[in-house]
Amino acid sequence: MFKGSNKLQHSLTRTRQSFFGRIAGLFSQGDITDKTWEELEALLIQADVGVNTTIEVVDTLRAHVAREHISRADEMRALLKKQLLTILKTSGHLYLQGEGRPLSVVLVVGVNGSGKTTSIAKLARYHQLCGDKVLLAAGDTFRAAAIDQLAVWAERLGVGLIAHQPGADPGAVLYDAISAAQSRQVNVLIADTAGRLHTKHNLMQELRKIYRVAAKQMPGAPHETILVLDATTGQNGLAQARTFGEAVDVTGLFLAKLDGTAKGGIVFAVARELGIPILFVGTGEQADDIAEFDAEEFVEGLFQ
Repeated sequence: MFKGSNKLQHSLTRTRQSFFGRIAGLFSQGDITDKTWEELEALLIQADVGVNTTIEVVDTLRAHVAREHISRADEMRALLKKQLLTILKTSGHLYLQGEGRPLSVVLVVGVNGSGKTTSIAKLARYHQLCGDKVLLAAGDTFRAAAIDQLAVWAERLGVGLIAHQPGADPGAVLYDAISAAQSRQVNVLIADTAGRLHTKHNLMQELRKIYRVAAKQMPGAPHETILVLDATTGQNGLAQARTFGEAVDVTGLFLAKLDGTAKGGIVFAVARELGIPILFVGTGEQADDIAEFDAEEFVEGLFQ
């Protein structure tokens, strides 16, 4: 049974102690002044909430304060938390819910260096703890290191791995992986993909091809396409997400390295500007360091 425990809130320690800690400090400054609004806006932007999302949050908050005749900063706390929570709860997508299939295919996409391979290992561990039989597919055939790294994780976790030689056709890897998953009665197949964003056109073509291979071999596949974003890259992650979204139907995000950034506000920018639900967060370097994303727990964790 998977238990996220307090990993999500623990991963917010650096964010909570920096920008959002200073935001919380605004609520103890007495009356609301123009300086209060200026500082709130500046801190939200510095925390990587994003300019557009910050303006929306502050304008909505100002309207609430005026409408409810609020004059003290400490009364803004609950309103701000409610507004942030609203941003994160824009999608009702549930990960691998309602499929009704004995096998689900999960594609994992993302740029090289985003923590994609480690995030795949964490997803595999998550499914193991949920009682699933897991198989991995080394679809990033353009990097020998990616195949080797995934092989190491597969051995550590005790899960199967389908891999070809470096430079092989990624579509062929996925084809063989789906066949193997079906014959082995696997519940969840997690497939890595290439992440060479500097060859954007070729990468997008390759991803579309992999999509077609999956759908042709197994109707309805892939059932999920998870985009791994490095939380430490901030606003650059938004550009990456848009690029991948142009090629494939991204169903959810895995926010890696959340514990390594003081700018956890990127979560709000991603949710507001992309409309893609955040499903998981990476909370450390080990396979068990994964947490299901919970919007209420996340917002509470920022202000504890």
